[in-house]
Amino acid sequence: MLETVRGPRQLMVGEGVAQNIPRVVAECGSRVLVVTDRVLLGQPGVAEIVAAVREKVHAVGVFADATPDVPLADVALAVSAAAEVDADVILAIGGGTVIDLAKIVGVIRVHGGTPRDFYGEAKVPGPTIPLVAVPTTSGTGSELTPVSVLTDPDRALKVGVSSVHIVPDFAIVDPELTYSCPASVTAHSGIDAFCHAVESYTARPRPHGPRDAVEQVFLGRNPITDHYALLAAERIARSLPRAVKNGGDKEARADMSYGSMLAGIAFSHAGNAAPHALQYPIGAATHTPHGLGVGLLLPYALDAARDAIGDRLAVLARVCGLDVTDASDDEAAEVFLTWLEGLLADIGIPATLADIGVARADLPRFAEMASGVTRLIQNHPGPTDTASLTAILEAAWTGDRTRRVLTPGQSW
Repeated sequence: MLETVRGPRQLMVGEGVAQNIPRVVAECGSRVLVVTDRVLLGQPGVAEIVAAVREKVHAVGVFADATPDVPLADVALAVSAAAEVDADVILAIGGGTVIDLAKIVGVIRVHGGTPRDFYGEAKVPGPTIPLVAVPTTSGTGSELTPVSVLTDPDRALKVGVSSVHIVPDFAIVDPELTYSCPASVTAHSGIDAFCHAVESYTARPRPHGPRDAVEQVFLGRNPITDHYALLAAERIARSLPRAVKNGGDKEARADMSYGSMLAGIAFSHAGNAAPHALQYPIGAATHTPHGLGVGLLLPYALDAARDAIGDRLAVLARVCGLDVTDASDDEAAEVFLTWLEGLLADIGIPATLADIGVARADLPRFAEMASGVTRLIQNHPGPTDTASLTAILEAAWTGDRTRRVLTPGQSW
């Protein structure tokens, strides 16, 4: 048996923990680059954090031009901003885009080069400058993960930099910072977190050698990741629709913050699978939000792998509070998948790839591209040849799962 656990030096979760940000940042360095976006910088809560940090350190530079999906142009600008302030610590306040941007800026700040030098797994040669990550959405888990996902204009799908060295040093997860998150962002980030939990729990288990713990980032599921994934799924299942419908529901917001964090721990080790790999080319082609894409694809990918993970889908059904007391594993799996389709519809996720403008003729090409995202595809519990991935996309394009026997709202 060989496993590994990685994470921040300290993780703080709970209402009010944001008040610790100035002290934590000042203890990490004296010249700070704040990475955020214009909308967040204009919010009183974030502005107050930045002002409080200014009082604690020698110098503060602010890069507030982060844009979705971390285009390489943003990386170059943020690296320049870090150089201008001679940053020795980075404070990232925002969603996954902001935190992923901060991670790669830290890499280049210390090791030079360009993002392309670090694509793939374990290419970052050593530690970067300290990073304090403060999420304002509940979804990506980037405040805990060893991954930075970028958009390269020379590539037709997103790319990842994966390394233990880019896990943030401190993660400060305060649900109060998510209260102003719009409903659509809450839905897209929240279903992304649910995908992290479910993909981690259903990931293919893989044997390991002693070097894998440093040469690979995603290692497949294990009992530790199962524990965190199920805790995450339970919290998100009961609270995501409530958080979308009422952003002021403090209990639901707390559940989502905790659920996203737990799912982040799970997938940092187990890894994501086919929904994420397939979303990379589809998201690049359609310019649709990441969470929307992975959420749309999730039930189709799970259904395609049902023969291998039916028992795990049955466990998910129970964890998510579904009535499957007298059901077989196959019946409980169908209850879960049908419930999942209802959840997606309830929070506004389109049902099919056709609904987001994907051309059917492009499906084989997208499947071929996704098959090359080895760090994700190797975790998928079902067949991963191009024909099988194309079949998942065909089902997602038509909206036709193979064994639909229930309608939303029914249970065994």
